[in-house]
Amino acid sequence: MNYFIYLLKGIAVGVANIIPGVSGGTIALITGIFERLINSIKSFGLGAARLLFTGKFKEFAKKTDFAFLVSLFAGVILAIVLLAKLFDFLFTNYPVYIWAYFFGLVLASVYFVGKTIEKVNSSVVVIFIIGTLTAIGLSLVNPAAENSSFFYLIICGVVAVCSMILPGLSGSFVLILMGNYQLVAIDAINNKDLDILLPVLIGAVGGLIAFSHILSWVFKRYKNQTIAILTGFILGSLNVLWPWKEVEYLQDSMGNIIIKEGEAVIAKYISVIPDGFSTEVIFAIFFMLIGIASITTIELLASKKSN
Repeated sequence: MNYFIYLLKGIAVGVANIIPGVSGGTIALITGIFERLINSIKSFGLGAARLLFTGKFKEFAKKTDFAFLVSLFAGVILAIVLLAKLFDFLFTNYPVYIWAYFFGLVLASVYFVGKTIEKVNSSVVVIFIIGTLTAIGLSLVNPAAENSSFFYLIICGVVAVCSMILPGLSGSFVLILMGNYQLVAIDAINNKDLDILLPVLIGAVGGLIAFSHILSWVFKRYKNQTIAILTGFILGSLNVLWPWKEVEYLQDSMGNIIIKEGEAVIAKYISVIPDGFSTEVIFAIFFMLIGIASITTIELLASKKSN
């Protein structure tokens, strides 16, 4: 039953990683598996490799928490394979409602993640503000131009995977800022283009293992400050999730809108206040409340289980 629950949590993390602006790390933190995930990934080193290649599979599985990782990543893969088309449909036909749900989900998580800080002092407050301002700043940055060079794709893999496990930062959104979301997450995957996917995978695997060591070390020694900056990241990311947006298109140096494959290239979405109190706004608020209720229910069940 525990591993089935990890599978479900993996599905939630996978769903988050599909959507630009939603962080899989946020979901991992909310569902209580973040620290275990980081420590498990960190355990993949020379010691684990030695156990694996000498046939000590039980010791390898125990050292790396392998069953947990398999359950979790099976859920992530299931989500990406099975739910990508569903979310594509929802974002195409009901974008305001689905964004409203995620806005409520992440808004509530700010409170529930923040309340795990055991001691609030000046350093915690300052770091929380820095995290919030950093996430807001990233959400306002204009995307770079597409770049398919080998080393840039490796960097994309490193940055994207670190963002995916860092609560409040979306790996998909960072790929958009780096100009390669369409190239990597859509074109290369659909066309099975290994020339693009291989360098991204190299960067992702290396970045994941290296970053997990850093994050685990920081988490153990500066737990309150780490949670504070992650909470700030989550709060600052709310700008990306705001349901009502206007589209700003990418322009060339002459001010002409750039057209690619018959469609205007989107530069960024600008958050706006909806005009009037329409039926759409009422339903959006309803879905926000469902998002808040979802996290509250998860927290209450987790608290009950803990007690």
